[in-house]
Amino acid sequence: MKHVGLFACLILLLSSCWPTVFMNPRDKSFPEDWKKFYINPIEVTTATAPTSYGATLSEQMRTGIQNNTSLKLATKADDAQVQISSVVSSYSTTPVAVQQGDQTTQNQLTVNVQVTITTPTKGLEEIKFNSSRFAVYSADKQLVDVEQDLLSTINQQIVQDVVNKLLSNW
Repeated sequence: MKHVGLFACLILLLSSCWPTVFMNPRDKSFPEDWKKFYINPIEVTTATAPTSYGATLSEQMRTGIQNNTSLKLATKADDAQVQISSVVSSYSTTPVAVQQGDQTTQNQLTVNVQVTITTPTKGLEEIKFNSSRFAVYSADKQLVDVEQDLLSTINQQIVQDVVNKLLSNW
């Protein structure tokens, strides 16, 4: 008899939240009038970054936003309700683990990106933030040999920061 009562309560609980949770999967963290986004070409102001880094990060940002939000990519900035501009302001390597005798065992690649999200539909409201991410690699390897893997990890984190800002209760 207890099991029947618990089962009935469980069914009632699930059916009460079914329509709102399962039938409407669109994220309500940002306004419903946001349908499209546009990413301006990423500016790279540091001479140490690879020449193609801005284009690579732009593409990963486009893919990440499309895959993690309900926003669609606009072909022109004028068609977008959300516009994203970014500047890669720092790209550097530093030793992070030094042993006796000043011998470095690990290095760190750090990338800093300044991001501005503008919403023209809401009176040019904008949010600015910095995303500074890093990845550590062995000092016995050359940066050029591990750079693509490190950037893949760093870019995923930067893209996640942008997606999190987009979904953070406007």
